[in-house]
Amino acid sequence: MLVTYIEAIRQAMDEELARDGNVLLMGEDVGVLGGAFKASAGLQEKHGVDRVVDMPISESLIVGAGVGLAVQGMRPILEMQFIDFISCGFDQIVNSAATLRYRHGGQTACPIVVRGPSGGGVHGGLYHSQNPEAWFCHVPGLKVVAPATAYDAKGLLKSAIRDDDPVIYFEHKFLYRRIKEEIPAEEYLVPIGKAALRKEGRDLTVITYGAPVHAVMKAARDMASEVDIEVIDLRTLLPIDWATVKASVRKTGKVLIVHEARLTGGIGGEVAARIAQDCFEELDGPVMRLAARDVHTPFAPAMEEYVLPNQEKVCEAIRKLAAY
Repeated sequence: MLVTYIEAIRQAMDEELARDGNVLLMGEDVGVLGGAFKASAGLQEKHGVDRVVDMPISESLIVGAGVGLAVQGMRPILEMQFIDFISCGFDQIVNSAATLRYRHGGQTACPIVVRGPSGGGVHGGLYHSQNPEAWFCHVPGLKVVAPATAYDAKGLLKSAIRDDDPVIYFEHKFLYRRIKEEIPAEEYLVPIGKAALRKEGRDLTVITYGAPVHAVMKAARDMASEVDIEVIDLRTLLPIDWATVKASVRKTGKVLIVHEARLTGGIGGEVAARIAQDCFEELDGPVMRLAARDVHTPFAPAMEEYVLPNQEKVCEAIRKLAAY
């Protein structure tokens, strides 16, 4: 069936609510209004007010209540209306949810999913455009995923809901209704911790995730006569599929890492460091990164375009790296 990215997310939640009576959806306006972007439209009417719960505007309360319910055996899906405001629930995620299994010697699980719209490209300005995934990739006990396709959006969310550890699920709002994809009518899961080889190539590897996957794929097609590019979509940022990353690097010898989050402190720095450490002898050029500039995301469309990576910037970076 042909679905959009946001429809795939809704399907995943709908199916898991129907499959498991312990699954709940909690968040601001997720019930009556169906969510700010309508990701949960119709779910409260179908599954009831006890399963799809409208919460006050308090991210710390939403996450804290979710952690408490998870300890009691429930599987809450906790929506942040915009992922920018996940910072208000940071303590509950990092110091409570992420540490529960360790603190209790493996005897206590915390099966929560914290999900919400991330990213720019929609002229949302300072508080509605952030990509804070790197904050959580430093925290043992968490898993972090960032799907780029409708297929992965559904399969990864279903896997996250069934996981016994807390999962932070970044869904890029730019993709919500801009991409459509045929996905299976029958149930499927996408495993957490496994990258996807989006395109095979011999000359150069581009490692990316989330919305930039689409800009990278367009660049790879447009530059096919110049450079044979291999594209790796990480899909999971914690844990990263290092086996797939290293195999591609050793094959091509050149690596460009692309992400929409800001350059300094971004996931790309960790990926670059690990490649330099483990694949140094196979490299034929510097490990390069392309990311957002180290400034806040502007509201003005022209300024936002200047700050964020795009297809043109990807092509420029590829040509520079290919010249080595």
